[in-house]
Amino acid sequence: MSIKKTFFPEKGVCRVIFSLPDSLVDHVKKVAIVGDFNDWHPEKHPMKKIGNGKFTFTLELPLGKDYQFRYLIDSYRWESDKDADALAPTPYEDVYNSVIRCSRL
Repeated sequence: MSIKKTFFPEKGVCRVIFSLPDSLVDHVKKVAIVGDFNDWHPEKHPMKKIGNGKFTFTLELPLGKDYQFRYLIDSYRWESDKDADALAPTPYEDVYNSVIRCSRL
């Protein structure tokens, strides 16, 4: 998994590129990134499969907030991102959301 952030203070956004390696998504048909930035709707941000087998998606998020998210693979398998800035507990036992920080501390 990979997360790359670029800050654009003049635009008030943080561009985040999310990538999942082909080893994690081998034989997967679709992946969505879902989180509080899209009200946890998997249809809003489907990731794109690129030539090397990776799935990727780029979002521009407003600066100054933390965002929780997870990946939804083939509509049933949830994955957190080990490269996230942090993990946040959920109401479910041993389940954590990934956190991306779009602020410069």
